Amino acid sequence: MVVTDDIIHKGRKYDQVLDGARDVFMVDGFEGASVDDIARVANVSKATLYKYFPDKRILFMEVANVECQRQARAVLDRVDMAAEPRGVLGQTGRHFLGFITSKLGQQIFRICVAESDRFPELGQQFYNSGPATMRREMACYFEASEARGELKIEDRELAAEQFAELCKAELWAKLVFGVTKTVTQAEIDRVVDSAVETFMARYGT
Repeated sequence: MVVTDDIIHKGRKYDQVLDGARDVFMVDGFEGASVDDIARVANVSKATLYKYFPDKRILFMEVANVECQRQARAVLDRVDMAAEPRGVLGQTGRHFLGFITSKLGQQIFRICVAESDRFPELGQQFYNSGPATMRREMACYFEASEARGELKIEDRELAAEQFAELCKAELWAKLVFGVTKTVTQAEIDRVVDSAVETFMARYGT
């Protein structure tokens, strides 16, 4: 199997394919998305599409990787990482939970699970492009916050994972098991606010 790291990035056409694929996957999902539709929306030929991505699965995971990187950058760009913990955790948690409960976030999760036995590298690429990046950044923030006397944490990376899991409480399981199809901003706020308070009760000074 050709993995995304082996794909040659060639500027505008490559970006067109990714943008078109993202739009189609968002509407039709992975299974419903056709190569014809992706090529049409991207305004490229099928030959050009196959030149970059010989398999739809590879294309989906490249879209997922790019989107996860974009989401991670958005958090770092929008959140004042020098602010006090409750503010940083609240903003980060809302962004994180909003993405993983979105249609694209759910599609990424499902395809990683569905293909994990045959292509375990897909899940590894997804994890490295998004969750691992945010875990490292949050661990760095915790270190700086500790230096200011705001937090006391023995294992910063574990604490980052714990906060992410707290943010997934209730809503994530309902989406994964099909109990509900969508979540509201009010539901996200409720879960994240509780996650922040629980985290601060454990690690706050």
